[in-house]
Amino acid sequence: MTTATARRTPADKHDERRRALADSALRTLGELGYARASLREIANNSEFSHGVVHYYFHDKLDLIVYCVRQYKATCVHRYDGVVADATTPEGLVAAFADKLVETIVDEAPMHRLWYDLRSQSMFEESLREAVLQIDQTLEDMIWRVVGTYAELAGREPAMTPHVAYGLLDGLFQQALLGYLCDLEGVLDDLRAQVHRLMPVLLAP
Repeated sequence: MTTATARRTPADKHDERRRALADSALRTLGELGYARASLREIANNSEFSHGVVHYYFHDKLDLIVYCVRQYKATCVHRYDGVVADATTPEGLVAAFADKLVETIVDEAPMHRLWYDLRSQSMFEESLREAVLQIDQTLEDMIWRVVGTYAELAGREPAMTPHVAYGLLDGLFQQALLGYLCDLEGVLDDLRAQVHRLMPVLLAP
């Protein structure tokens, strides 16, 4: 037995099991959405029994919030490379726009689940704290991109982090809807809109 294995506590094992269950549940949640997903349906589409899923998560809400938190925690770091590798403002915008398009193509169901959950939070108070926390991590991620863009351009941001996030998130959500509806050219439009918007976020 290695030292690392010996140090694992029951709490560590419990957390690992929850993460494994969440990874298994994400695809089903993305396909079904918030309203149609149930613990039993999620279990039926995974290698875990309904009893096991219910043991680690109190209810559907507990599981969905955990899954979305886990997914978004990974998602926000996908833009770290865009920021770290940028050497020019134009290059940063191009890489950022490409990454937005890539994540829509690769993970549209997961983003749809997030917007579904965010909409539900207006009606379910128990969702609001988690949604606000996740929203804040996304806003911070967008602001790292905007801040680096401003620094490379030698200018200052003209808007608050909240406004910048709202504008870019609006473009992303609109493109996601268009993509889910099979609208032609929607991803190219997203790239073009990002290229037009980013300069507007900076002071003259």
